[in-house]
Amino acid sequence: MRKFDVTGMSCSACVARVEKAVNGVCGVDSCSVSLLTGSMLVYGEASVDAIIQAVLDAGYGAIEASDSVEDASQALVDKDTPVLKRRLLASLGFLLALMYLSMGHAMWGWYLPSPISKPVVVAGLEMALALVVMVINKKFFISGVKAVINRSPNMDTLVALGSGVSFLYSTYLFIEMLFAEDKAHYLHELYFESSAMIVTLITIGKILEAMAKGKTTSALRALMDMSPKYATIIEDGKERVIRASELKEGDIFIVKSGESVPADATVLDGEASIDESSLTGESVPVDKKPSESVLASTICSSGFIKCRAERTGKDTAFAQILKTVSDATATKAPIAKIADKVSGIFVPTVILIALFVGVLWLALGKEIGFALGRAISVLVISCPCALGLATPVAIMVGGGVGARHGILFKTAEALEHIGGAEIVALDKTGTITSGKMSVAEIIPYGISASELLSLSASLEKRSEHPLARAIVAYAEQKEISLCEPSDFESVAGSGVRATINGRKMAGGREGFVSSYASIPSEARERAISLANEGKTPLFFTLDGTFVGIIALFDTVKQTSREAIEWLRAHGIRAVMITGDNQRTAECVAKDAGIVEVVAGAMPSQKSEHISALKEQGKVLMVGDGVNDAPALATADIGVAIGAGTDVAIDTAQVVIMKSELLDLCDAIRLSRATLRNIKQNLFWAFFYNVIAIPIASGALAGIGLTLSPMIGALAMSLSSVCVVTNALRLNFFKPINKQEIQEIQVEEENDDMVTVIKVSGMMCPHCEARVKSVLEAIEGVEKASPSHKKGIVKIKFDAPAEISTIKNAIKEAGYTVE
Repeated sequence: MRKFDVTGMSCSACVARVEKAVNGVCGVDSCSVSLLTGSMLVYGEASVDAIIQAVLDAGYGAIEASDSVEDASQALVDKDTPVLKRRLLASLGFLLALMYLSMGHAMWGWYLPSPISKPVVVAGLEMALALVVMVINKKFFISGVKAVINRSPNMDTLVALGSGVSFLYSTYLFIEMLFAEDKAHYLHELYFESSAMIVTLITIGKILEAMAKGKTTSALRALMDMSPKYATIIEDGKERVIRASELKEGDIFIVKSGESVPADATVLDGEASIDESSLTGESVPVDKKPSESVLASTICSSGFIKCRAERTGKDTAFAQILKTVSDATATKAPIAKIADKVSGIFVPTVILIALFVGVLWLALGKEIGFALGRAISVLVISCPCALGLATPVAIMVGGGVGARHGILFKTAEALEHIGGAEIVALDKTGTITSGKMSVAEIIPYGISASELLSLSASLEKRSEHPLARAIVAYAEQKEISLCEPSDFESVAGSGVRATINGRKMAGGREGFVSSYASIPSEARERAISLANEGKTPLFFTLDGTFVGIIALFDTVKQTSREAIEWLRAHGIRAVMITGDNQRTAECVAKDAGIVEVVAGAMPSQKSEHISALKEQGKVLMVGDGVNDAPALATADIGVAIGAGTDVAIDTAQVVIMKSELLDLCDAIRLSRATLRNIKQNLFWAFFYNVIAIPIASGALAGIGLTLSPMIGALAMSLSSVCVVTNALRLNFFKPINKQEIQEIQVEEENDDMVTVIKVSGMMCPHCEARVKSVLEAIEGVEKASPSHKKGIVKIKFDAPAEISTIKNAIKEAGYTVE
């Protein structure tokens, strides 16, 4: 995949032209162009030169995008607004003079000195002033003509035609005026003020649009501004400040309180509290000690650390996040295909409609001035920009908001589709649970507990599995010496085997280990008992003899319970798919509130289960390990927990940086809000053009409703602003309030079911009292606790009761059950 910066585009018709040209290059698999950011993503083996040449041949400019964060940030800076403001100020001065002549003097008789009050002189001054305004805004005409030459008319073509035809027709009348007897009559027929007003009003719209578009990229620019600028390195025992971009792998640097970490690094000395909100969205600082990792762009809240750079520049985690978010804004959501199909033919169709309107009114006997006015109005009121911006502005804002809260959407397609998930498949360890396994029990058979721990930790030393790391960490904590394993082999989802001091050892799941040694029945029964307690038993053998069990324990994260309840409340099935044994899986599932469990699943089997679930609905898979990668790739949408492995993160389309399932709910909510916003934008863009073009054409002239070209130009300008402003509303998106989730979740207390019903219509404590009295009168209801502020009623039962009876009672009391 290659990324390019494209220049010269002004509307969705330009985007369609560029995409068509680049898709025609040999070796290009697909191409996606963003009007908002002026960026283009190209997939395939085509050369950079061939791609750039195709863009040039289409009438636009292109250069390969830089990997530098500084360059990327600079590319998002609003350079258009200052230029447009200068053009507007210059245009307004001449336009005001022109309006004084054309309307003030010619229509309302405002004063003019006698030497220039003659009709011919007034008309000549109007023509000169209009020409000056058009020259100031010559970009519309240059771009519009180039687009026609390249057989890809765009918005600038419509503006150039509307203004240009007005000027040429007025010039023709001016020439007639020179030879006519009643010269004053012609002053009322001229369109010089329209030709100047059109380009000026469009410029105003462009300024408003540019300013609004600048706000849509604010989240991404804010992220880029967090990129570290300088680093203090240690050379020959002395401190030296360099640019962060000059830092190299292996360099030693220091970070003081208030400074930004310049690279992904390992702490060598010192202690500090690190604010990681730029990466995870979590505002609580994390304490860092020697041997622990720190990441670029995080900030030292307090303390002092000396570090060794491990990854620098574009290789840092922060740089990868920026690249992911930036690339996502250049991709297209599937819903954008609707606008793309229309955009490709929009401008030529509008030109044909304008021509038809003008000819039709002439055929109906109207004056040429009236017919021309209707045709020009059609040209300048049509707005391909609104169509082109409808999707990308919402994607840009939605993606930026997600990144700000630690949710990374790799593509616009992922941002659109995750909100439509019907089934969520969840890995257990590190996803539902904390993933921080700890040794719960050591049960030796024929050897001592310390010997079993030493051998098992030596065996697991090279494994990256969370269970293996927990055993090794526990042995190191007990200061037990470990041996270096040889002939190490890991069997994904089953266990490991190796040679320890010349002795063959195996460890892992019961089914895997039983092929190396016979497991006593009392050991199997003990393992079942451990599993029933929610612990994970690992079996170990040495030279063909069973030597013991090590049980590990992992706790369910509180936010996982809340997230699963939210999914259930919003009609989304939650299914846990794990390689752990059935009893442990069911114990964890019960604690998390999950009903459907698939246990003992090997990595390849996980993807098979995902394929089966896909037949029942759109599946979203959430995981964090290497063994989750196939399932993540198989699912409709793969979501990686940010603390997981690089393989899982690379395979997934969405990454949750904070490793909390509650953020998955926010990702779904944000996706739905963004898709809703896109639909609103597309509706407005289509509705505007469908309504505006007929009115501009004079379809309602019979009832006295017509639009002047100037009003048409103003409407065109404001339509794009409306679309962009609507997208900016996504910035008000707020993550789920954890306290609120805790209040409305279904709980079990001493086997007495407590349930919550959402009720609207309660306005005050009196409403609460009424609902309370009605519900507590029902047999089986022990206590009802309504809250008009939260819009819920929490009900505790002391005997079985029909929910339908509860709901009907609430409705009869005058309230609505949601």
